[in-house]
Amino acid sequence: MARVLDRLGRGSYRHRWIVLVAWLVVLAAAGAGALASGLSLSNSFTIPGTESDRAQALVAERLGDQAAGVGSSSSAQAVQEDEPSSARVVVAAPEGESFLEGTGIPDVLTALAPISAAQDVVGVSDPVTSQAVAPDGSVMYVDVQFAVGPQDVPTATTDVFEDVADALEAEGYEVALSGGPFTAPLKLVGPTEALGLVVALVVLVVTFGSLLAAGMPILTALLGVGIGVAGVLAVVSDVSSATLTLALMLGLAVGIDYALFLLSRHRQQLADGMDPMVSAGRAVGTAGSAVVFAGITVVIALVALVVTDIPFLATMGLAAAATVVIAVLVAITLLPAIMGFAGERLRPRGRAQRQAERSREGRNRWGVLVTTHPIVTLLVSAAVLLTIAVPALSMRLGLPDAGREPEGSGDRRAFELLAEGFGPGFNGPLVVLVDAAEDPSALPGAVQSVVATVSELPDVAYASPVAAPGATASEGADAALVIVIPTGAPDSEETAELVHAIRDARPDLEASTGTQLWVTGSSAANIDITEKLADAFPVFLLIVVGLAFVLLLVAFRSLLVPVTAVLGFLLTIAAAFGATTAVFQWGWLAGAFNVDSSGPLLSFLPILAVGVLFGLAMDYQVFLVSRMREEHVHGADPLTSVRLGFAHGSRVVLAAALIMISVFSSFVFTGSATIGPIAFALAIGILFDALVVRMTIIPAVMALLGGSAWWLPRWLDRIIPNVDIEGAALDRAGSHAAAAPVDEVPEGTHSGSHAAHGAHAETGTPPRG
Repeated sequence: MARVLDRLGRGSYRHRWIVLVAWLVVLAAAGAGALASGLSLSNSFTIPGTESDRAQALVAERLGDQAAGVGSSSSAQAVQEDEPSSARVVVAAPEGESFLEGTGIPDVLTALAPISAAQDVVGVSDPVTSQAVAPDGSVMYVDVQFAVGPQDVPTATTDVFEDVADALEAEGYEVALSGGPFTAPLKLVGPTEALGLVVALVVLVVTFGSLLAAGMPILTALLGVGIGVAGVLAVVSDVSSATLTLALMLGLAVGIDYALFLLSRHRQQLADGMDPMVSAGRAVGTAGSAVVFAGITVVIALVALVVTDIPFLATMGLAAAATVVIAVLVAITLLPAIMGFAGERLRPRGRAQRQAERSREGRNRWGVLVTTHPIVTLLVSAAVLLTIAVPALSMRLGLPDAGREPEGSGDRRAFELLAEGFGPGFNGPLVVLVDAAEDPSALPGAVQSVVATVSELPDVAYASPVAAPGATASEGADAALVIVIPTGAPDSEETAELVHAIRDARPDLEASTGTQLWVTGSSAANIDITEKLADAFPVFLLIVVGLAFVLLLVAFRSLLVPVTAVLGFLLTIAAAFGATTAVFQWGWLAGAFNVDSSGPLLSFLPILAVGVLFGLAMDYQVFLVSRMREEHVHGADPLTSVRLGFAHGSRVVLAAALIMISVFSSFVFTGSATIGPIAFALAIGILFDALVVRMTIIPAVMALLGGSAWWLPRWLDRIIPNVDIEGAALDRAGSHAAAAPVDEVPEGTHSGSHAAHGAHAETGTPPRG
């Protein structure tokens, strides 16, 4: 692989204009495909096969599409842009007044009358007949149906809504417009994301000491992520915002990091006097081999999301994996082409030259410290991570509702007003489908039995037949719906327990009534999704951990190194989950991270975080430990090989981690209940893994293990493949210019390894001895 990549790097350097134009053509094609797709985004998550999903389909089949909407959350519903949409106008009476007294309802209906005549409005509900007035008269609402999708509602129509709201508010009412055109559009990038790129640029400038060199990883990463995100939009219909944002975050982060690894190797070789084109090929053949290996680990972890058998999660994994593949291809082709345009200007001079010399000498005080006191380092570091992980023991999972929207949004205020007037459970009603297809005459009695039984269960505010066309037990009907309003909020533990209680009571009800019962509704659907994801998590984690062990076994030809890497990864995951729970569920430091409301974590966050962090953690493991093995193979004693390897790899890994953290952190402050927790878990996970696990615990453990760290049974050594991701074949072929001799080697280190391999960069795995 190293020789092939070396030729690829030289070819890209030599034919740089062709490579650049080819990538620009790909970008243009992807962009055209994205525009043709309509750029449709949604926040809906469904899992086919759950009871709630089957029940909802059965409701639509038996009772019609209008009844299928019964039991949906009162928050804005995600719809296709070309499907008719709806909005809700929620009106709260002035303090101390009630709609049940005086002329409050007629006055509001008179004020709302212009909405009925607005363009593309096809229906406005009657709050009296639809029972849309709160029991205490404090709140009422009307639902408005449009003939067009939310993006196609005319501005003149939304202006009518806003004029009506202004008029009512002038009279002392509080009005909230939610759903349809009043739901804030999903945004992928903003000022905070741009700030993340600025921080990444600063880190690169400090790392390289050159603005030209620092700008190259940013440029290539932006082009790669542009192709990746546009490609996802072009291929995936109605892509979720979480899917696209994950692809964007990961594409930016790995795109910058992989370019950093390659460019750092290239500049080190230039500092050693190598010819620029030879160096470009050599960088792609050595550090590029490690980049390919690291990219494969990330891709495999993301593609493994398919095994969860959850379509939207599989789509997220595949989309993010495709973006990572593009980032790798850009790094090993476009980056050497841009190196060709820069030529000699990338050769370090002045401070950058002195920095390269210090890197070649392999001095690092932190590495000496943690390996001098390995037991204390290991115990303290593990204790810190385990302490941070404690909140994860109380972690609750769910899907965000309108109550988790940013403060001040129409959906959020409508959610709060309805909860205040009708009770928290009104925003997440449960629906029981009573199916009497075998004996329609039993339907009226069955509905009464269901209402009576369910009403007696704990945490039920009330239960009653649904007053919707075709949904009641009318004469001749063979199916009906019973709506159940919980006393708890949609994401509360009480509501989840109520869903299970209704399903537990189902066998007796079915036997006594001769009907079939199904439980659905928005809250039931969210609970079903959360529980299926929770069931899939152990299997996914086992696959990822097993995969990590096998990959590292092949890379390092060692049994103990993979064990330490996997255990460190488990510490990282536990601490990341603990910190995320503390901030987004407990509300600690919520204001600092722009968290408007606390609640259960996103149900697919654990699986997603494991998939992404696994790949990135293994990146750092490869870039650090491979240099330790290289020094060991070339004759250094165990402790010296750990210190030298750490000194060579730590600087670039630290820079890469800081870039990852800055990119992920920039998405934390979006205020999104979906994106914020994911970005925070990834950012804090990288912080813990890179700084505490890979750069503190791992060198301490390697120092404790000594030479036994590289032990491998002979029979296993014979059967596992020899993957030359460090580029030993290039050394044997003599395909690179001789490196400049090393003038100074730290006391106590093995100078011979540097004499032979002075041009090796901070990345890559060692030759196989």
